[in-house]
Amino acid sequence: MSKFQSTKLFDGFSTCFRQWRATTTHCKFLHGYGVSFRVWFEGDLDERNWVWDFGGMKRSRTLIEGKTPKEYFDWLLDHTVIVAEDDPYLYKFRELAQSGILQLRTVPAVGAERFAHFLYNKIQAFVDEETEGRVRVTKLEFYEHEKNSAIYLPA
Repeated sequence: MSKFQSTKLFDGFSTCFRQWRATTTHCKFLHGYGVSFRVWFEGDLDERNWVWDFGGMKRSRTLIEGKTPKEYFDWLLDHTVIVAEDDPYLYKFRELAQSGILQLRTVPAVGAERFAHFLYNKIQAFVDEETEGRVRVTKLEFYEHEKNSAIYLPA
């Protein structure tokens, strides 16, 4: 039986984060990147002979946290500050957000590897529902920039 794969690159996001657990490196400080991520889709072809409709994220009926995927990715990654839920200074970031100085997003953990895993979980759930199980995400690569990336592969 043949398997088909396709990929899509999501890019153009400017985000800032800090890795508070990286106490011995400069990554403990706020730092920003022009981030992007690539998703690998695998499955049977649909009636159009496509694994995944590349524009389907804009036209989807399925939502991610009440938003279209494009809206969600923009909300999460574009001109935002992302902080871990257990960051000891989260309260200060919340104060800055309440003052209108930054757009704060919290996630369970930060770092390229953790972002790859976090985004994989969001996108896999979306794809499974949107395609009624026909397509699955086999890989997600998160890029801090063109030289640094991390890959999440589901078990």
